[in-house]
Amino acid sequence: MTQAALFAHVPASAPPVHRWEAIAATGASIWLRRDFLPPQAATKLLGRLIDVVPWRHDKIRVFGKEHDLPRLQQWYGDPGQVYVWSGIEMQPLPWAPEIAKVRDAVQRATKRKFNSVLLNYYRDGNDTVGWHSDDEPGLGLDPFIASVSVGVERDFVLRRIGDPKRQLSVSLSNGSLLVMSGQTQATWQHAVPRRKRVKGPRVNLTFREFE
Repeated sequence: MTQAALFAHVPASAPPVHRWEAIAATGASIWLRRDFLPPQAATKLLGRLIDVVPWRHDKIRVFGKEHDLPRLQQWYGDPGQVYVWSGIEMQPLPWAPEIAKVRDAVQRATKRKFNSVLLNYYRDGNDTVGWHSDDEPGLGLDPFIASVSVGVERDFVLRRIGDPKRQLSVSLSNGSLLVMSGQTQATWQHAVPRRKRVKGPRVNLTFREFE
């Protein structure tokens, strides 16, 4: 999908979209805005989220064995937006002021509405998320995912479904906004790999619209 197609719904009065950088991935529509939040504001938000979010340390069952999830997480959203994945049920917490403010800014930037957000807290480079697609049925055929990163820079890697050797890496810096739309979830998986050299924390806010 072209940049024009992605932002076709943006009114003429909206800010220019030239700050968006296209990520070249065949069959996908991925856009990155590195300057979404000023560095100072992003760092302040990181500290606030670490302090005020009641982080969950869930367990996940892999091949019949239970393991600690290699990161902390929490789920916020409108009433009734329950999130279930890999046997973990997450009831939505009401929108905290700090998170609602970020949601509103993301909605203005993308001209889309979001009724829920998954927060992942990577305490250092040992915390990860494995290969997956955000393709839950409630997200519709072409999920629109908007992901804000605050904190230490981490690699965000993608691999083509059906051709796992075909991979690319995007560096997500403090205050960046990544948008995945169109057929991205149907054609690519993504992950945040372990990076032992990374010592600082990162929080990722992934905004979604469930039907």
